[in-house]
Amino acid sequence: MFRGAAVLACLAALQPAWAQVEGGTPAGAEAPPPSVVPPKLVTFIEAPYPAEAEQARLEATVRLKLTLDDQGAVTEAQVLETQGHGFEEAARDAALRFRFEPARRDGVAVPSRIAYSYEFRLPAVAPVPTSVAQATEPNTSAEPPRAVTAAPVDGTQAPGVTRKPSTSAEQPRAITAAPVDGTQAPGVTSEPNALAEPPPPAITAAPVDGGPQAPDVTSEPGPPVITIAPVDVTQEAIEVTVEGESVANRRRRSAESVKVIETEHLQREAVDMAQALARTEGVDVRRGGGLGSRARFSLAGLSEDQVRFFIDGVPLELAGFGPDFANVPVNLVQRMELYQGVVPARFGADALGGAVHIVTAENLQRTGASASYELGSFETHRVTASAQHGTDAGLFVRASGFFDSSPNDYRVDVKVDDAEGRIHDARLPRFHDAFRAGGGGVEVGVLNRPWARKLSLRVFGSASTKEVQHDATMSNAYGDIDTSNRSGGATLRFDRLFARDVVVDAVGGYVYRRASLTDLGSCAYDWFGRCILTLPQPGELQSRAIDRRVGQHTAFVRANAGWTFAPNQMLRLAVAPTYVTRAGEDRALARLGQQDPLTGDRSLFNLVTGLEHELDALDERLENIAFAKSYVQLARAERISASGAFAPVNRDTFNFGVGDSLRYHVTPRLTAKAAYEWATRLPGPDEIFGDGMLIDSNLTLEPEKSHNVNLELAFNSGETPRGTFRGGTLGFARLTDQYIQPIGREGYVTYQNVFAARILGATGAAGWTSPGQYLSLDGNATFQDIRNVSSEGNFGAFKGQRLPGRPSLLANGSARFQLSGLASARDELSLSWHTRFVNTFYRGWEGLGSKDSKSRIPSQLLHSLAITYVTRTARATLSWTVDVRNLTDATAMDFFGVQRPGRSVSAKMVAEL
Repeated sequence: MFRGAAVLACLAALQPAWAQVEGGTPAGAEAPPPSVVPPKLVTFIEAPYPAEAEQARLEATVRLKLTLDDQGAVTEAQVLETQGHGFEEAARDAALRFRFEPARRDGVAVPSRIAYSYEFRLPAVAPVPTSVAQATEPNTSAEPPRAVTAAPVDGTQAPGVTRKPSTSAEQPRAITAAPVDGTQAPGVTSEPNALAEPPPPAITAAPVDGGPQAPDVTSEPGPPVITIAPVDVTQEAIEVTVEGESVANRRRRSAESVKVIETEHLQREAVDMAQALARTEGVDVRRGGGLGSRARFSLAGLSEDQVRFFIDGVPLELAGFGPDFANVPVNLVQRMELYQGVVPARFGADALGGAVHIVTAENLQRTGASASYELGSFETHRVTASAQHGTDAGLFVRASGFFDSSPNDYRVDVKVDDAEGRIHDARLPRFHDAFRAGGGGVEVGVLNRPWARKLSLRVFGSASTKEVQHDATMSNAYGDIDTSNRSGGATLRFDRLFARDVVVDAVGGYVYRRASLTDLGSCAYDWFGRCILTLPQPGELQSRAIDRRVGQHTAFVRANAGWTFAPNQMLRLAVAPTYVTRAGEDRALARLGQQDPLTGDRSLFNLVTGLEHELDALDERLENIAFAKSYVQLARAERISASGAFAPVNRDTFNFGVGDSLRYHVTPRLTAKAAYEWATRLPGPDEIFGDGMLIDSNLTLEPEKSHNVNLELAFNSGETPRGTFRGGTLGFARLTDQYIQPIGREGYVTYQNVFAARILGATGAAGWTSPGQYLSLDGNATFQDIRNVSSEGNFGAFKGQRLPGRPSLLANGSARFQLSGLASARDELSLSWHTRFVNTFYRGWEGLGSKDSKSRIPSQLLHSLAITYVTRTARATLSWTVDVRNLTDATAMDFFGVQRPGRSVSAKMVAEL
């Protein structure tokens, strides 16, 4: 007895509609539609008949919308009509285990969505018709349509189900491949086969999997009995939507110099944002300690604020996740885009070395939730949670939150005194380095209204506390210094398409941030955590107490307008004003009756404007983006004069820049890119005004400028009988003037314009994924030569020497082995190995001191190993991971020689609904 019968709703090959996507053909452009092949069913899973329905002799047809990835796996099954009695659960669970041959656009596998009907039919009580064949009603049309069959592509016969041909004389409605963004685009339709031929003779379905032969069908005079393979012709129209390229692939194939990191596997590993980014070619992440410590990010040789971070188009410090990128939870991120040296105008950014764009979510119409919990060494706890709900009316709400905590009491190698005062080496736990952070946000809005494609409001808040264990070079231990950071704000987004050729999107908001530094201790500590000396006055950092509070108000707007003024050509205008005011106080100075420099008024206005022209030519084989930018900065501040009174210190800056990005598809698999930008970076508030904590002010700081050049080749073989091969190489040059460098002084740093720098380098990456995706191998390497080329200023004597703290060679390797279908049809077990190599480098200038006396950071080779198990049910996906980092317990150092954690073990669980 056959209890379940599948109905595949893919009736004919489709000609697609052509929809505008960002980074692709401009809206309204005349471009030939690509060739689209819809997905085909390869593996069919029969659902068990619900017991309750079987006892009640109930039948049903469950209509589903299936979402398929570019591998043909069903990632989501949405029930379109409620049937009850367990039908939906059984059909959805079976459909999630189907396997398809993926849809293809121009021969490239792409994600898709299809309508799918799963029928549940009981055996008839009467001898005729049987469970696998039923008599059809007479066709009342003059020319009865012929039955249409969509058989599994593996050649096996799926369970047979009798279908009633349409009794209407009208042909079925055309099927259209609609754009996935909900907008209607011109499309080419393909009609299901409804031919005016006489019905064929009676056909009996073959049994499934070699089961017993179904009884013959007895029919009286009249229309013949037809038993067909699973297909639904009772639907008047069936929608099959073949998606275009994913946003990630569009970015990769655009003219922009960008690397894209998708986080599907990263979310299951016990890694933070810094570790995830560090695996990419051209990237170096150096971190001064454990969880919550400040991370220094370097991209193609330029680092820190020379590279801008954005979250959903909003600058990181204004997005509610705190000021440090490393603390953004990976589980709240969908993908990361790394723009190397040349930054698109749409960001409204003044970045010198590039930008990192963190995308949290794009499909706001779905309903779902996820949560993760990580427990690790050094009493580390990390929790994330998110949920969102979308309605057919276009309303949506989403919320997310995170919490991190760790005492960071890992052991470090230090020098201590013994009882006789002799210095010797010891490995001791850190005792004053705890970190705790948490935050969250809620966003509500509407989608796809006549007056807006999107309108949403997000409110958020976050807070963190961090103890300070030592100075910048790990020379002195501290025991009573604490910092904190709190922020809150709101952002408003608007997106609208005017007619067919003008699109406008904007985001604006307000953020308040409050930071504090407290240094009121009266003890000097050793590395054992003992108070070895009572200080003459409170304060470990300086010879006085510090009790600072600094508040900052920021208002910002990022507005973009795009106009398709001709086929295959678009103009984009980006305007990004930001206004910052800052004020603070040092209560310790106030108690002493001294003048407090933090109480002076300080404000900063930045305006970055960009105009961009995009051209697609040669049937989209060639894409060129040319742009110009202007930079305005108005700085207003007050500084204490020699007389003790505040005096104004104002500075106005105006700069311009230009750039161009070119991409050419040499073949469908080989892409060449070239990019150039004359870039400017305006100093940030912390660099000019200080942060009130460990960064002192410099009110005369000038902008940095740089000529940035990239040349790139990228190859992707697509699926072949021997697997998928990928690789690429990038050569880069950065010629930077007025280089801004942090200079240490008495436990603080001050940012100064010190020299001109020349950075030359190259990156290479290669990877392979086996047929069936059982094994993936990836590796990359970066060589960078970073030198001072100025004979003037504080570092003129070091002309031609490498910059301190910058390794010349970085390399990463990874291997991932995966097995599926172990305990169930939709589970998988994977083993991942990662390794990272950092070549030796000098902590100071290489020309200082003798060869034996120079402070050198030794080369580092670090390994990590993770094992992950994922299981999927009809309603949830669960994963468990055990991750061992720094597997060999090697000594890991940052750019100043601060020691990072040794071997650590983490366990992580992720649930997705």
